[in-house]
Amino acid sequence: MEELVQTKDFLQDISDLWHSFVIDNVANGWQSISLVVGKFLIFVAIIYLIDTIFKFLLYFSFKYFVDEERFPMLVAIQKSKITNSIAHLIALIFGKFAFASIFYTRPSAYLYLDKLVDIGVVIVIAGMTFRFLKALEYYYLTKKDFYRIVALRAVSQTIKIFGLFIFSIIAISIIFGIKSGTILGSLGAITAVLVLVFRDTILGFVTGLHVATSRNLKVGDWIGIPKYNLEGFIEDINLLTTKILCFDKTISTIPTYDLLSTEIKNLQVMSETNTRRIKRSIVFNINSFQFVDKILFEKLSHLNLLKEYMEEKRPDIFPENQDSTVNMNIMNGEQLTNIGLFRIYALNYIKNNKHIDQTGDMMVRQMESTPQGLPLEIYCFTNDSVWQNYEAIQSDIFDHLLVASKEFKLEVVQLSKA
Repeated sequence: MEELVQTKDFLQDISDLWHSFVIDNVANGWQSISLVVGKFLIFVAIIYLIDTIFKFLLYFSFKYFVDEERFPMLVAIQKSKITNSIAHLIALIFGKFAFASIFYTRPSAYLYLDKLVDIGVVIVIAGMTFRFLKALEYYYLTKKDFYRIVALRAVSQTIKIFGLFIFSIIAISIIFGIKSGTILGSLGAITAVLVLVFRDTILGFVTGLHVATSRNLKVGDWIGIPKYNLEGFIEDINLLTTKILCFDKTISTIPTYDLLSTEIKNLQVMSETNTRRIKRSIVFNINSFQFVDKILFEKLSHLNLLKEYMEEKRPDIFPENQDSTVNMNIMNGEQLTNIGLFRIYALNYIKNNKHIDQTGDMMVRQMESTPQGLPLEIYCFTNDSVWQNYEAIQSDIFDHLLVASKEFKLEVVQLSKA
């Protein structure tokens, strides 16, 4: 208690010193303004000084004295900067005590400063609440509990929406001196009308906030919208409509709230990484599949992309010391097939193609058989995302594979008109 009295006296002494300085050195017409502005700056400086001191003390305490393995929650609090919010709150509480001592000669300023500090407290508590949710996320991240993180993010977004609403009501009630119940009652009376008249506007506003905070989309992104069969670049996002420049040079507009309620494929990452996926199949006639005999084996052994593989398989397929009396029917022992060799050839081809991203996933796989035949899918990524270059690379690959399949005695399905 004695320390508080001494602090109050100290603040009053500072206020008196400034008051004397202004009276002695400032002209009469400017004395009143100079007193208020000077004391306000002193008030802000004291709050800032206290905030900085406590922020440093809390950061130092958590940084060097908290064991991450034993107290992961405290570490999460430090990472989420809740300590900063605590320092802000302490500084504002002290400020609420200090302004009475600094402005004791000007009681008319109490009302405005009191409201200002109260609003600051509301903002700090709101920030502390949101940072606590972030601390929980950090805590479960250290435990690698990703299921809880997903659930927590969904809950935290809901809490943030309601929290902003509640804290806004409290701030309005402080500023205008209106009871919170009166504000809520007035809002309830006009909510139905607002929702009915401004439905698209409200949804667009919410979507705009979501896009801005999630950073999933932005103007200039290349997107695809399966619902509307659209693909192009975002030209503009406003409150009601989003403008998209399609690849056929037409302009399409969709409701902005569709960005929140509709499936959106953001293809911009392909441009940023300069890669683009190839995922296309060649359908073969199953009747053209066969075991590889010695003639075809020798013929394909001269292909550079298969040479190494064929030499590894030769001892197993055609052993030199095999007794001539042993049945040489192709159904006996290990055998190769033309479709299997073509699959190996296609994979080696894309692995040796300079236009294919060798760090990305790549495979050549058989898909489920269909009445038309057996699809063989080529899956890889080009190292050039420019549309024209991508189409040229993809076409060159399939031009080569379609013609090369004839060397393997494979027949590509070509459906004729009924």
